[in-house]
Amino acid sequence: MPNKRVKAPFFVVNPKNFLVGEILLDLAQYANQLAEEYHLDILFTAPTAELAILSKECPNLLITSQHMDPIHPGDSMGRISAESLKNVGVQVVVLNHADHPLSVAEIAQTINRAKQVGLQTIVCADSVIEAQALALLNPDILLAEPTSLIGKNQISSRDYVLSTIEQIKEINSNVLVEQGAGIGSEKDVLELLNLGADGVGVTSGIVKAENPKEMMKKMIQVVASFRGERK
Repeated sequence: MPNKRVKAPFFVVNPKNFLVGEILLDLAQYANQLAEEYHLDILFTAPTAELAILSKECPNLLITSQHMDPIHPGDSMGRISAESLKNVGVQVVVLNHADHPLSVAEIAQTINRAKQVGLQTIVCADSVIEAQALALLNPDILLAEPTSLIGKNQISSRDYVLSTIEQIKEINSNVLVEQGAGIGSEKDVLELLNLGADGVGVTSGIVKAENPKEMMKKMIQVVASFRGERK
């Protein structure tokens, strides 16, 4: 059965491979506490080897895999199956990140495999044109993120944010639109939400902050406040 669908506004903590082990778990446990406190959908991504422990220790988070392969259980090695992710409590998978690009055919096949076992998908798109094409594949979330801004101290331009949201929703109104890249403060989070993003995803803005937990909390508080004002 599919998991409960991610609700907007949502927040994605994406430590990539900056954090592992106890440091990663500590940040996830704090995010888990904040998810319960603020009643928000908080997605937390992690390397494959960390997913089982995070799922066990952080029941309020939507544990998210950094990748998945479009395979069925059987005679393969070194690849990540939908069934193995589902089995350890993963609820969402990221596809087509700039660090792990996929062909359109691979994206379509992997979205289909994810749906078969009840996993939700976040598909990354660099340009407005790519976002339009990928919206037709019916992912749950489209992450509009210019590759040139990943890891930089600059969020996407107002025109890019507005254009991607408008074009994605025009093609597929069921797709949630996440904005990422260059988010360094709670002010950036609020700006993107005010421009119409359904959610935001943050890496460097949290893991490279002087106090990652405090920065994460400030960003999550902004999302919670935005939700309250929108209601």
